[in-house]
Formats: sequence, C-alpha cells, structure tokens
Amino acid sequence: MPEPGLVAVRKSLERQSLLVALFAAVIDAMLFISSGIFSAAPTAALTMTITLVAADLCLALRPSTTAAVAYIQVITRILACLLLSHYELAAGIGNVGVLVAGYRAGAWLPARASATVLPVLMAGVATAAYLNGSADVWWMVPAIAVSNALIPWLVGRYTAAGGAYVTKLEMQRKSDHAALAKALADEREAIARDLHDVISHHVSAIGIHAGAARMTLGSNIEASERSLRAVETSSQAAMKDLRLQLDILHGRDDAGEVQPGLANIPELVESVGRAGLSVDINLPRGLVTLPKSLDVIVYRIVQELLTNALRHGDGSACLKVRRDRSRIVIDESNPIAAEVYTGDSLHRGLDGMRRRAELFDGRVECGADESGRWRTLVEIPVSTR
Repeated sequence: MPEPGLVAVRKSLERQSLLVALFAAVIDAMLFISSGIFSAAPTAALTMTITLVAADLCLALRPSTTAAVAYIQVITRILACLLLSHYELAAGIGNVGVLVAGYRAGAWLPARASATVLPVLMAGVATAAYLNGSADVWWMVPAIAVSNALIPWLVGRYTAAGGAYVTKLEMQRKSDHAALAKALADEREAIARDLHDVISHHVSAIGIHAGAARMTLGSNIEASERSLRAVETSSQAAMKDLRLQLDILHGRDDAGEVQPGLANIPELVESVGRAGLSVDINLPRGLVTLPKSLDVIVYRIVQELLTNALRHGDGSACLKVRRDRSRIVIDESNPIAAEVYTGDSLHRGLDGMRRRAELFDGRVECGADESGRWRTLVEIPVSTR
C-alpha cells in the first residue's frame, strides 16, 4: 500500500496537470476562435475547436501517455493550420498545448523515447508555421520550431535531471545518516565490550586477592601482604587500561599503538596466575604477525576466556593459541567449579567474544565436554594477502 504522503503528492500532481490542461484548452480555443474561422466555416470551425480542446485536455493524462499526447498535439496543430490557410486566415493558432507537450516529453519520458519524440515535435511545429504563414522569412520556420518545441523539451530534460539529482542527494543523505548511526552503534558496542573486558578482568582479580587477604589476615601476615600487593598491582593495571580506553575515546593518535596484542598474553597469564588461576599455556613459537585490529581482538578474547575461568572455574585452565596459514585458533578449557555462578556476566562475555570473532568472519563454540570441563574454541580466518 502506498504511503499516505506519496498518495497526497500524486493527487496534487494530478490536480496541477488538470489545471494546466484546462488553461491550455481555454487559451488555444480562444485564439482559434478569434481568427474569424467561424464566420468562414462554422461547422468545420466547431469541429476543429472541439478537437483542439480534446487534444489539450489530453495533457492531464498519465505520464505513460506522454508520447501519444505529443503526437496528437502535432497532428491537431497541422490540421488547424491547414483549415486556417484554406480560408486564408494567417493567425489564430495557439502554442500552449504544444509547449506543454514538449515539456512533458522532455521531463517525463526516458532518454531514448524522449529523443524520438523531439524531432516529430519540431517537424510538426515547423510545418504548422509554414502552413499558417506566420513566418515572413525562411529562417523563422526553424526558429519557431526551436522556440515552441526544442526549448520546452530542454527545460523538461533539465528539470527532470535536476529533480533526479536532488532525489539522489536526498537518498544519499539518508544513507549516510543510517551508516553514521550504525557506525556509532557499533562503536558504542565495541567500547562497551572493551570496558567489560578491562573491568571484569581486573575487578575479578582484585576481588579474589582481597578475599585471600581477609582470610589470611592475622594468621599469615606474609600471605596477606602478597594478596594486598596483588590488589595494588591489579588496581594500577585497571587504571592503566581505563586510561588507555579514555585516550582512544578522546582520539589520541598514539592510543591505538599501545593496545595489547598476542605478544602480551604471557603477561596476562602471569596476572591471572597471581590471582589464583594456574594456566597451562601453549603459544606459537617465534614472532606471529597479525593485523593490528585482529591482534587486539585475539588478546581481548583470551582475556575474557581467562577471566571466565578465574571466576567460574576451580583454579586451573589450559590455553592453546596456534596460527596456521589461513586462521588463528584459540582453544581454552577449564574444570567447572562446584558452585555454579548465577550471574549473567558469563553470557555477556560469551556474546562479546562472538561479536569480536564475527568482525573477522570467525566463530566461537563453547560448552561442557565429555570429561566435564568447560571448553571454548575460537577460530578466526587470517588473510594471507
């Protein structure tokens, strides 16, 4: 069903076309009558007047009839001039109908059909001018054809092209607004994922260290001090990561250069080790070069995996990261803690990992295996170009 706004515009255009057709019919009929043809041949004059009016009223028809209406205008104009010249009446033929027909042909017809109608209009106008005797010298015949057919046609083509250009700009503007809105939404989502990873990881470590310090306070001073130092270290790391995220938000040029990557995973493992998670790690030997954006994604995914193992596991995890020619694979598993965590951060973290992997057409599979361990497998294609 057409939109109400479009229906209203269409009805308005139809009313305007009808009004133009009525004005053309009235003016052309009055000019023809003023020629004195009714005194010379009343019956023929009445018939021709009705024909002229009908031809002009056809200007109110749908755009699909534009070519046919233009041909009708040409034929009617030539017949009227033949009748006037037969009775030696040199004046009395109006131009409104053929002017509007020329404009319609230029504005409403496709380029090929419009170019086909134009020479017919010009030839018809020139023939009518010659028959009517309105050209005193020969060069006035083509001049009348240009002014009464070519000029209206050009105006129509220019108007149509301008309207199409404006429509294209409007559509482009809407497309740009939609793209900008999507980009902003994607950026907000990416920032939310990064903040979730940073805060979840460091706060989990701080909470575990603080709990350990509380339980050993008074009974094992050395252990309490180690836990409190770990709280201090995790707090400083959290502030460092949060400042980095703020630098990125503020558009600092060097912020992206200090984003963590695959090379920082050993430090991450050491950090969660201090928090109480023993990680059996297997990383690629030698330097593995990844695109910067993918390098950060791999680090954030591993960070989320280890944070989940720290919060929901029993204190140990196995992490394997390997790179072959076409993909990078992250394989993490850990025993499931006896007490099941009832919060929703695990699902939020898994959703974040999936979205990160999907940015590079990757996939994430997770679930409990046959041995009762929780396993997460991440595969991300890596371009070889």
